[in-house]
Amino acid sequence: MGLLGGTATAAYADPGPGQGKDSDSRADDRGAGGGKSASLDDPGLKRLEGVRKKIEDLYRKAEQATDAYNGAKEQVELQQKEIVKLARSIDTTQHKLTALKRHAGALASAQYRGGGIPSEARLMLNTHPERFLDNATLVRKGQQATKGVIGQLARLKGDLEGYSKVATDRWERLEANRKKKESAQREIKKKIEAAKKVESRLATEEIDRLKELEDERAFREQQKWLDSGVWKDIDSRASATGKKAIAYATDQIGKDYVWGAEGPDTFDCSGLTLRAWQAAGRTIPRTSQEQWRQLDRVHVKDMRPGDLIIYFTDASHVGMYIGDGAIVHAPRPGRQITVTGAGSMPILGVVRPDK
Repeated sequence: MGLLGGTATAAYADPGPGQGKDSDSRADDRGAGGGKSASLDDPGLKRLEGVRKKIEDLYRKAEQATDAYNGAKEQVELQQKEIVKLARSIDTTQHKLTALKRHAGALASAQYRGGGIPSEARLMLNTHPERFLDNATLVRKGQQATKGVIGQLARLKGDLEGYSKVATDRWERLEANRKKKESAQREIKKKIEAAKKVESRLATEEIDRLKELEDERAFREQQKWLDSGVWKDIDSRASATGKKAIAYATDQIGKDYVWGAEGPDTFDCSGLTLRAWQAAGRTIPRTSQEQWRQLDRVHVKDMRPGDLIIYFTDASHVGMYIGDGAIVHAPRPGRQITVTGAGSMPILGVVRPDK
């Protein structure tokens, strides 16, 4: 299992400066795939290798846009809920304000009926001194009630203005995220269609050889990772929750990758890890970038089955480590959820949902 690679890997971006060229040239010199030379001296093979890189680059860009889409989609849903809550608060406050205005109107009417004479003057002119104290108490209560109503009106008006300001801000952010989501959606479709178009120009035997090149590249990267010895000290025992997450993720093997999908029939990479850990009773962020940013990080040598491996410098891909140097993941459009080598893509780091 630790030696797995191949078309199960995500769209693979070339390593950064100082890595990709050397590793590719070494692999080209020694060959790969058990008998078929990977030398790019063959013009046909060289052209096909260029096609492979172009297709993988397009899919990588589509995956980056998918993460942007997922993040914007999550924010849109969150902001919609916040706006609904604010609308309810505004409605409740408006009803209270209306009721208080009616009450204030009743107090004003009572004062008008009293001839507009201040309550203190009416008290002093009372012809029944024995009722003085009772009336004095009533006056104080009336004054306090009036002040209370005025104070409540001011507070409610302030609350209403505050709610309206926040709602306006939420709405503007909602619209901005909707536009971001739509832009990412267009970018995803554009890149996927471009990749399909490039692949459609290939003959059947070239498509088969292209898959072999993908296998060979993934195998080489996995072998380098295994040769580094880093995986030998990795704990092979998953936690109780990790076992549940792994069971869910591996049960999805064979299902199609669809960008933006989070089950139950199709998944993208972070949609799979999200649902797997939800099945284990843990809620984790929706996108691989947020999983990298928010979850507890562990060193590669300290990881255990169930941990999430984040790939590429932009944290745009994620897989679940299942032991023996392998991960289960949703690779890219046109592929299915599968098991592949944990080192077949450049590792950014490891996070643990149940630390």
